[in-house]
Amino acid sequence: MPFPFEVPFDHVQENLDTYVDEVFGALRSEFLTMPKGEGFIDYPVFEQGYEALKRVTNGFRHLSAEPVIATVCNVPVGLVVLRSMLGFTPPEWAYVASQRTGVEVPQGAARTLDRTVRLKPLTPIRSSGGVTERRIRALIATACELLMEGAPQTPGILHRLDKADTRNGLASVQPVVDLGVPYAMVLYERFLGRPFAGHRDSVSELVGEVLEAAIEAVLSDAGISFRKTRRAERLPGFDQAPDFIVPDEFNPQIIIEAKLTEDDGTARDKVTRIQHLGSLSMQGRQSHEFPRFEVIACIAGRALKSVVRT
Repeated sequence: MPFPFEVPFDHVQENLDTYVDEVFGALRSEFLTMPKGEGFIDYPVFEQGYEALKRVTNGFRHLSAEPVIATVCNVPVGLVVLRSMLGFTPPEWAYVASQRTGVEVPQGAARTLDRTVRLKPLTPIRSSGGVTERRIRALIATACELLMEGAPQTPGILHRLDKADTRNGLASVQPVVDLGVPYAMVLYERFLGRPFAGHRDSVSELVGEVLEAAIEAVLSDAGISFRKTRRAERLPGFDQAPDFIVPDEFNPQIIIEAKLTEDDGTARDKVTRIQHLGSLSMQGRQSHEFPRFEVIACIAGRALKSVVRT
């Protein structure tokens, strides 16, 4: 059966439910696969950082900051290994390091450092004595302290270090290193933290860009002028910048909203946004601020079906 955009509009109106079912039947979820993107670290590279840290700490029995700093500068991916042991995001690590050492480590700087390491995980970091080196030293010194201290036990509170390999400081790390982790505990911690959570968050924009890139290609191939807005950009007449404007914001004729929706909340927000744009178009026409524009929604993913059905 053809899609609704392949037949005359009158025919769609006459068979609306049938075409809705056809569109919903074509929606597929892509949550099982993720783009690797720039900065993806394969396991053999990650393992090199782990083994370098394991050697310099004698199997994580002696976690002294200076040898670890020297090792990380020589094998930068060790920084990612330390962060994984802590279970922190780069901004979280920066916050704790700033508190503990008094060295200001901005969250943006921590993200940049993490990305730089992921892009060049085996390229040694040159010692410059500058602000970046001071921040690296603060991060590593803090990680060593936290891993040696372990998790304080407070009734009713789950501490972020209350994990199988960090709960009791280095005494928790060594059995994991020497004997391996019980599989049930690994599965439990994955349940708490979501598998591939760090990577999923780091490529979330790439996942959405797949749909936007397809829209750009269609418009460009057809020779249609369009304006693709940037994240958090402000445009006159719009309380929130739409994803695409044809031909531009000074004479909007068509507004295109694009979203890959894998959860109900995201889909519901986007549907509300599209409805708001329709109302905004009518308001602009009535106030003569700009001509009425058409709103086109390009939405993929499994979540739209449940939102529209309800």
